[in-house]
Amino acid sequence: MSKTNQNRRQFIATTGKASMALAAMPLISKINSSIVSTVDNEYIQQPLPYGYAALEPFIDAMTMEIHYTKHAATYAKNLAEAASAEKVDTRQTSLTQLLSSIGSYSAKMRNNAGGHYNHEMFWQVMKPAPATTPSGDLADAINKNFGSLDNFKTAFAEAAKTRFGSGWAWLIVKADNSLAVCSTPNQDNPLMNIADTKGSPLLCLDVWEHAYYLKYQNKRPDYINAWWNLVNWDFVQKKYAEAINKK
Repeated sequence: MSKTNQNRRQFIATTGKASMALAAMPLISKINSSIVSTVDNEYIQQPLPYGYAALEPFIDAMTMEIHYTKHAATYAKNLAEAASAEKVDTRQTSLTQLLSSIGSYSAKMRNNAGGHYNHEMFWQVMKPAPATTPSGDLADAINKNFGSLDNFKTAFAEAAKTRFGSGWAWLIVKADNSLAVCSTPNQDNPLMNIADTKGSPLLCLDVWEHAYYLKYQNKRPDYINAWWNLVNWDFVQKKYAEAINKK
């Protein structure tokens, strides 16, 4: 074999291997991303499940756009900074795990991990009207713990109305599987080990003024009453099943 032909064959063989490697790269990348996505993506702001105007007339489009692109986006950005600075491996530590030990971290981590988790859940507990009503096991649990759906809504609305300053109202599953209503200040939530009332969140309502002030001004009760038209009870039912089944 001439040296020229030998070099040509070596070049073809090398080029073929390189092409196969390049062809495999998207698959390898896809596999690697799927390994880390489940946990790591919890720390990243997810797309809204509907358009900014989808919750009209109960929540206006401008409020939704500002709330999502400014307030919530900032919590996600600051959480990423805090996680990096405080050496949190976001591929291995779930956001729920982080919150369960939040007392060991900085105020920046507490505020922004809470803010990010709370808002990501808030978008999910709403959907465009008309609202449905609880059914199945969730409806049974609400009736058992509160007497009726109306009684629950009264208790939840009271928690939201009376939260002084900024914060959140919650429906949670406690360690004994009972349901409870509570509220938290600022961006705290019931998953945190520093929370007064602890449990698995099923439903949340943001009562920071930026969530409603453009439309409702200082009329927080009007915002709360209107918000019931948007509750995504299918999502709440899913969270309830997850909370009960993991215990």
